[in-house]
Amino acid sequence: YTTLFRFGAMRLVPGLQVTQAGARGGNTGLFIRGGESSFNKVLVDGIAVNDIGGAFDLAHVATTGISDVEVLRQPNSVLYGADALAGVVSLTTRSGRSRTPEVTAALDGGTFGTSRATATIGGLSRRVDYFASYSRAATDNEQPNNEYRNGTGAGRLGVTLGSRGRLTGTLRRTDTRFGNPNATALYGVPDDSRQTTAATTVSVAVDTQAGSRVQASALFGSTDQATTYRNPTPTGQAYDPFGFGSNYLGQPVTVQGANGYSASGRAILDFGGTYPSLFESRMTRRALSGRVTAALTSSVALTGGGRVEQEQGFDDPQADATLTRHNGGGFIEARIALGGRTHVTAGLGVEHNGAFGEAVTPRLSLTSYLRQPAARGHIGSSRVLFNAGSGIKAPSVFQEQSSLYSLVKDTAAGSGVEPIGPERSRSVDLGLEQGFAGERLRARATYFHNRFSDLIEYLSRSTLPRAGVPVEVASAATFGAYVNSRSYRARGLELSADAAPTSALRVSASYTFLDAVVTRAFSATVSSNPLFPGIEIGAFSPLVGARPFRRPTHSGTLAAVVTSGRLQGGVSALFVGARDDSTFLSDQDFGTSLLLPNRGLAGGYGTVDAAGSWGLHPRVRLQVAVDNLLDRHYEAAFGYPALSRAIRAGATVRVGGDR
Repeated sequence: YTTLFRFGAMRLVPGLQVTQAGARGGNTGLFIRGGESSFNKVLVDGIAVNDIGGAFDLAHVATTGISDVEVLRQPNSVLYGADALAGVVSLTTRSGRSRTPEVTAALDGGTFGTSRATATIGGLSRRVDYFASYSRAATDNEQPNNEYRNGTGAGRLGVTLGSRGRLTGTLRRTDTRFGNPNATALYGVPDDSRQTTAATTVSVAVDTQAGSRVQASALFGSTDQATTYRNPTPTGQAYDPFGFGSNYLGQPVTVQGANGYSASGRAILDFGGTYPSLFESRMTRRALSGRVTAALTSSVALTGGGRVEQEQGFDDPQADATLTRHNGGGFIEARIALGGRTHVTAGLGVEHNGAFGEAVTPRLSLTSYLRQPAARGHIGSSRVLFNAGSGIKAPSVFQEQSSLYSLVKDTAAGSGVEPIGPERSRSVDLGLEQGFAGERLRARATYFHNRFSDLIEYLSRSTLPRAGVPVEVASAATFGAYVNSRSYRARGLELSADAAPTSALRVSASYTFLDAVVTRAFSATVSSNPLFPGIEIGAFSPLVGARPFRRPTHSGTLAAVVTSGRLQGGVSALFVGARDDSTFLSDQDFGTSLLLPNRGLAGGYGTVDAAGSWGLHPRVRLQVAVDNLLDRHYEAAFGYPALSRAIRAGATVRVGGDR
């Protein structure tokens, strides 16, 4: 029974960390093998839906109309271009499958004013298949000003062209409204800010086969997204000790870290200024891509392709674009089978981006069976996997416009200062898969080592010379600028196993060890709190030698699924260890008295979810789901309390379709 607003199954994948700030609708980031949440390329039916610069919030992605979710845990800018710095997430819309039109309707509801209604229709008629779905979900969550509304529609239309071609069109539209109370555990009072988002993705794809050896495809896609953040009034108590205008303070609180440190006081919740405070942004992406695959021999295949793209960023949805980029790229990839046991894939990509010019990205993958699959025997197949590659990520609109080169072009002439470049990654992983008991049990172990370099950070005018910027150039940047100057590495080990002891039971378990450390950073200003003498604190970013924020050293999962007759059920458990973080707080006098040591600030937690369904009738199924079954109090993101036990129940009715 699919969870209401989030991809619960993604939390069970080794090497993935899904962090949600608070309850449903709160900003949700995906961290792959130690990478940042903006390091992942996200595709809907092959179309990039990231904001310009890579940011993507999973909180607003409903499972409506989605048939497959695939996650690549490695960089791959060869095939996917910029933004595939740590991994790729691909979502695919369902297609109609039944000769008789099938209509389904589902309705459920539960605690915290939660409800969801979904309707779908799909079918297959001669050469045409069709599918459409719409869902409307709502919840009030637990805190004031924390309601969330999500309306999502998705559709796919496919037409078979002759005996070797296919034309497919997809459409996905999401509208959300979210009341954002902010980090209530740190302020003691909910904010009254609100956010609305509207996103539309459209794609048209053509696939064809020429003879038995050549396949070709072309894809056009469009993504539009508009977001509005509105803070209607300042929240908290007005405080103006300096006579320059009031800031607004939260309630007196004691901030307690899992590392044993605590501090008391009042933090600035809203800063002085003009209210209502409004920020609007919009981005559009238009892309055309194509590829051709040729089977040169029975064991060698070659694929080549290219893409062109236009990106536009808008600070005001009613204004002309504040930034337009024309990007393009091409790649070539060879796949070779050696003796039936070993498969090698090698590729090279060339990317041209309107922000940074050209970049080259290679990739190599190898899979080899040390032992072929066997139907019988205690020891099954053995497989070794190796991947090495690189990725790049483009700067965001604001980073490009506020980069050092953009701000000081005239002064920078002849100084060696260049336009802002891509953020880069290099990745290597080595894994072993082993089957047991006739392949009913499979165990996996993977070591990975990622290096993220040339990362973009904002440096003040006084800090820029430390990063190698000439003093006269730094002085021309009035306040500061963005430069490529930060780096860190992330290495670790993933262990996982899944088993099917019987035809009705499937169980799985995983453990991830992550060792990540910042190796270079100039924006990580050392702060201190007089309460903790001698302890250096990174107020807004981790210090050199420390761990990146929100990435646990230890994490693990357990899951079991039972299917028996009319009954289907499952339970999953997630365990997350302590993480480094910051309170990000300024006290009432802009001081540091509410900062706590970063090391182990966010405590570990464990949570259990369960779901089940029962077939009341071949066309009627009853469902129930419980999130946070044990009703644990925890914070996946420090300062943002997660939702208490949440229970939902409902039914799905199906009419028509093939039996």
